[in-house]
Amino acid sequence: MFRITLISAQLRCLQATDAFGQGDMRWDRGNFTVTDCREDLDDELIYTFLSTRSYWAKGRPKDVVVKSLDHSLCFGLFQNEDQVGFGRVVTDRATFGYLADVFILEGYRGQGLGTWLVECMLSHPELTGLRRWMLATADAHQLYRQQGFAPLGKPEMLMERLTPEVYQRQG
Repeated sequence: MFRITLISAQLRCLQATDAFGQGDMRWDRGNFTVTDCREDLDDELIYTFLSTRSYWAKGRPKDVVVKSLDHSLCFGLFQNEDQVGFGRVVTDRATFGYLADVFILEGYRGQGLGTWLVECMLSHPELTGLRRWMLATADAHQLYRQQGFAPLGKPEMLMERLTPEVYQRQG
């Protein structure tokens, strides 16, 4: 499977403690690593993928991407020193988590890395006691079913306020 340890200096981020008293986390599997260290993330790679190659964030401005990274618990998937995947959780770290912007670069798909990345995200010590997790996906239902996600049990309880053209209006 994989092991969980505090991060070492193998990537750029040294062991540190954040505002929640939690050290940076690291999961290893062969020559792949998942880390929650914000400083290790390649903002340009994440921005480029989300704004040009994803169906859900196409056109998202760079300043919005960076702001979303700075205000979420983020996870980078690396092969050695190269980032090959990403995901983030919007959370209060107490009751609720929203899985967002999960992706694996095209050349690395089909190896179970997306499943492993989501497993790492869900097993983070700051997130294991959450009562409710949510996400939105158009094409990865099977991946998330493996992690216990299911269609809404009571969809009448939830509402949304969606502004799909918000990024076009900002320009």
